[in-house]
Amino acid sequence: MQQLEDSYDYLIVGAGPAGCLLANRLSADPAVRVLLLEAGGRDNYPWIHIPVGYLYCIGNPRTDWCYSTEAEPGLNGRALNYPRGRVLGGSSSINGMIYMRGQARDYDGWAAAGNPGWAWDDVLPLFKRTEHHFAGSSEVHGAAGEWRVERQRLSWQVLEAFRQAAGQSGIASIEDFNAGDNEGCSYFQVNQRRGVRWNASKAFLRDIRQRPNLRVLTGAEVQRVVLAEGRADALSLRWQGGERLIRARREIILCAGSIGTPALLQRSGIGPRPLLQRLGIGVQHELPGVGENLQDHLQLRLIYKVSGVPTLNQVAGSLWGKLGMGLEYLFKRSGPLAMAPSQLGAFARSSAAQTSANLQYHVQPLSLERFGEPLHDFPAFTASVCNLRPHSRGKVEIRSLEVAQAPLIQPNYLSDERDLQVAADAIRLTRRIVAAPALAAFKPEEYKPGPSYQSQEDLQRAAGEIGTTIFHPVGTCKMGSGRAAVVDAQLRVHGVPGLRIADASVMPDIVSGNTCSPVLMIAEKAAQLILESPPCPGLEATPAPPVSEAATG
Repeated sequence: MQQLEDSYDYLIVGAGPAGCLLANRLSADPAVRVLLLEAGGRDNYPWIHIPVGYLYCIGNPRTDWCYSTEAEPGLNGRALNYPRGRVLGGSSSINGMIYMRGQARDYDGWAAAGNPGWAWDDVLPLFKRTEHHFAGSSEVHGAAGEWRVERQRLSWQVLEAFRQAAGQSGIASIEDFNAGDNEGCSYFQVNQRRGVRWNASKAFLRDIRQRPNLRVLTGAEVQRVVLAEGRADALSLRWQGGERLIRARREIILCAGSIGTPALLQRSGIGPRPLLQRLGIGVQHELPGVGENLQDHLQLRLIYKVSGVPTLNQVAGSLWGKLGMGLEYLFKRSGPLAMAPSQLGAFARSSAAQTSANLQYHVQPLSLERFGEPLHDFPAFTASVCNLRPHSRGKVEIRSLEVAQAPLIQPNYLSDERDLQVAADAIRLTRRIVAAPALAAFKPEEYKPGPSYQSQEDLQRAAGEIGTTIFHPVGTCKMGSGRAAVVDAQLRVHGVPGLRIADASVMPDIVSGNTCSPVLMIAEKAAQLILESPPCPGLEATPAPPVSEAATG
């Protein structure tokens, strides 16, 4: 039995990648007490761990917040499902498992914008510290960390043909996307351990749960940050049917992600004055940038019918095929059930005007109308391409003080003319790759958007029809200085002592690739900054009766 105390040194909100890592690093000092709070449950759902199980985790309230966007004008009025992890491990328990850092220029850009300590040379050691890379330690990879990185266990003829076609189209094959310049084509490396998902809970919590100074509390919905004389003093939360106030003797660190963190701040009266006043929330501290600057990678899913080559559509379309897939995974931990959602990647330039790769491809030996629906009954592959550096910006706003009411999420996809141009160029480039000799034997036929889309106007309209999120929201609590910034380069919330943010929301600009591992880097940096900071004066805890129950951590 373990009691929930009324105060801890560090309160961490959100047990996603950042929260799990921070709990690990901060509780390494036995002299401090750490409380990690997660609204969802434990990560003991079997489909979390089988790689193909993301199909059963996304859209499932057991593991997903099940958000959706507003109707998007740039997507022809469509609203999108917007998955975010609601379970130990957070989105690392439901994501695509792709290990990606982005480009050196991303982080150099953060530093140049007034965030010292965030350049590529500064953050590379943090990536390496966290990493357990299959190839061992090197100039760019680490092998002593907890975040496992492995090769995928797969072989698909159609993917290898696409890789060759990319080479014939000027996108050279490379071995590693994570050395600072990811331009080229290769198979994604993944966060797995012998064919099983490796989420942040396994990586950073599993081996430390018996630390007596760490408490992991699941099913805990944080209502608001409570300020005392302008300082972040406590968290108000709902847990086990009651309400509790837990105080922080040192710091509160928000790791609830690009949707959850700004929503929590706004519920706490920290954010844009007009929004808070409209909802009748007292303005505790005005920060206009909270919830603004939302960025995401919009993927355009081009589908091509093929013939004479196996794809998952046929393999998974028969009872014997499904049985074979299951047996292969059971005995070898390989095959389709071990596949990440995307297997082959490519980074390319949408036009000669681009100075570095601004497109990312996720290529899959399968096709379906939309996520969650059955595979097509014809052989096909999907070449999904996204604009890595969108100019369109959106926002996140709460609708009320209730955590149960999902916030307004408005990405404003394709609202900037430059993004429309990149989208059209991306479709043209995909068509050039598919027309290359390496794929000719399989007679690829464009199914979506379809060959009738040819003019610039057609292609921009097609982008609105086939575009969907690739689940990379960032930027809603921007790092920097000035009126739009929410945190400084030490991740401290401007004007609110005792409060930091360490998640994707602090990214000033989105990285050139998948976002999970960059979030771990941000958390590693946060841990370093916190541990290097002088302790804040201790706060006397407000007496509250302890609660006895079985430990969840």
